[in-house]
Amino acid sequence: MHRHKHKRSHRAAALGAVAAAAVVAVVGTGPAQASAQAVPAHLAPRELPPHPASDWYASDVIKGLPESAPFCVENTLPSAGATHRTFWTEYDTNATQIVVRTGTVDAARKLAAAAEKKIQNCAADWERKVPAGTASWRDYGTVQAEDGAHVYGVHTSHPDSEPGIHLFGVGRDGRTVTIVRWGEMGGYDQAPVDAFRHTTTTAVVKLYQE
Repeated sequence: MHRHKHKRSHRAAALGAVAAAAVVAVVGTGPAQASAQAVPAHLAPRELPPHPASDWYASDVIKGLPESAPFCVENTLPSAGATHRTFWTEYDTNATQIVVRTGTVDAARKLAAAAEKKIQNCAADWERKVPAGTASWRDYGTVQAEDGAHVYGVHTSHPDSEPGIHLFGVGRDGRTVTIVRWGEMGGYDQAPVDAFRHTTTTAVVKLYQE
């Protein structure tokens, strides 16, 4: 694969739909729950799949949803109490983490199921929006972490731009759901699935423990 090295501002403009974003939302918490302990921990750069030619870098955890909706899970996440974090390398590879603290375990189950459904339908939805392009998805199965997690891959290709490969991990621990997205230009053969499965496990295990 031929990689293009960009300054961060150029890279963000070029990736478009694969822009990195991370979200943490705290939903339905009362004053007694609104403490520092109630905020789930986020991934550290070193916990992402290693890049062969660059370190990983990360923004601070920032309150509010990102300006660009996360790819594949648009209009799925609540905005109240949201924070986000982005990860990037010196090349086109980037990542996101989404964590949602819901009011009940049932709400968390429903949110995780909704996010998985959006990811499963993402390729077909993208093809409807981009008739000249093609897309596909793969189910990479479950990983053992707290109340469970699942890993998926989504590939997009357009004749006027580089193809994109994305990995998604969706997991839950009690009332808390996390979604991790990794992406870069390329295809399935370049996706670090095994390393990303480990990243997904780590992301779920690091969530706040009740």
